[in-house]
Amino acid sequence: MIVPVSPQYGGGSLADVLPSVAGALSVPGETNVLDLPAAPRYAVLLLDGLGWNLLQRYAEAAPYLSSLAGRSLTAGVPSTTAVSLTSLGTGLPPGAHGIVGYTSIVPETGDLLNALAWDAPVDPRRWQPHGTVFDRAAAAGVATRNVSKARFDSSGLTAAAFRGSAHRGADTVEDRLDATRFASREGKSSLVYVYDSQLDYIGHQQGCDSWQWQKELAAADDFALQVRSALPRDAVLLVVADHGMIDIAPEHRVDIDLEPALTDGVRVVGGESRFRHLYCVPGAEAEVIATYSERLGDKALVLSRADAIARGWFGPVEDRVAPRLGDVIVASLGPVALVASRRHAQEANLIGLHGSLTADEMEIPLLVDAGR
Repeated sequence: MIVPVSPQYGGGSLADVLPSVAGALSVPGETNVLDLPAAPRYAVLLLDGLGWNLLQRYAEAAPYLSSLAGRSLTAGVPSTTAVSLTSLGTGLPPGAHGIVGYTSIVPETGDLLNALAWDAPVDPRRWQPHGTVFDRAAAAGVATRNVSKARFDSSGLTAAAFRGSAHRGADTVEDRLDATRFASREGKSSLVYVYDSQLDYIGHQQGCDSWQWQKELAAADDFALQVRSALPRDAVLLVVADHGMIDIAPEHRVDIDLEPALTDGVRVVGGESRFRHLYCVPGAEAEVIATYSERLGDKALVLSRADAIARGWFGPVEDRVAPRLGDVIVASLGPVALVASRRHAQEANLIGLHGSLTADEMEIPLLVDAGR
């Protein structure tokens, strides 16, 4: 069995990036645990889906990014966008901020919340009540800005993860560069977050080992260089990602909805195909664990909620957050994806996937261009 990569909360994870940036910006009370260079201005560019291993594998397609000094960090668990973006914005692990998957249950109603679409009537400020790093930086006089697609301005995820930053809607590369150029020069000190999703989109649709993904990596490399050129000379650019990715062939998909044994005792199927939250009929947890363990063998870890928490996957888990985790959690380690073609049809045909604890999914870059 592949050995899972443990999240390095507290000194080597995505959750440590913005607290370290705030420390480098001299925000009182913030600790620069990643030893980032001190500067009056920072821009943090997040390239969705750019795994550390993928960048090493296809370095020739990304000469600028590959030239930068850097290291690998870990995502949190699960290694998926909504969880990672909230860890980035809050500086907290998932067990504290409470966004624990692409989809997870709302315990009070039994409905699933899709954290990207924010499609359940849940107040994001109650679901995620902690202040953000942007809140603290803004209170210290840092101009904090969030440059991403215009439609994200009103999303629940933005409210949960990035409140405290002024949103700058930018739907094209040119718009994002213009917004970044302006925002990075505001005030005496500034922190600008820039988000780009295309690598992840192409990876899901075409696979992360496809020529289309490599072409998109070259475009992302060019965009990162343009972002650097748009910044003042005294600004530091960080390039990070939210997760890596792995390709899973169709013959390695296990369809929960087509195997009756896999639905026995399961009320709700959440998470995503590489990291499933299974919400069980009361008393059925042990039977579900046994069934999934037998079906998947050494291709996955099948754990109770308590066992997953004890492994530290989510960091310390607050009492309000624990019921959002699956009664049974299935983390794929081998080449397997747990799809649910009837319940979650939009996921069933994706090629590039992420969410679990393999190195390809968990390890992400931290790249530094100090400018000057």
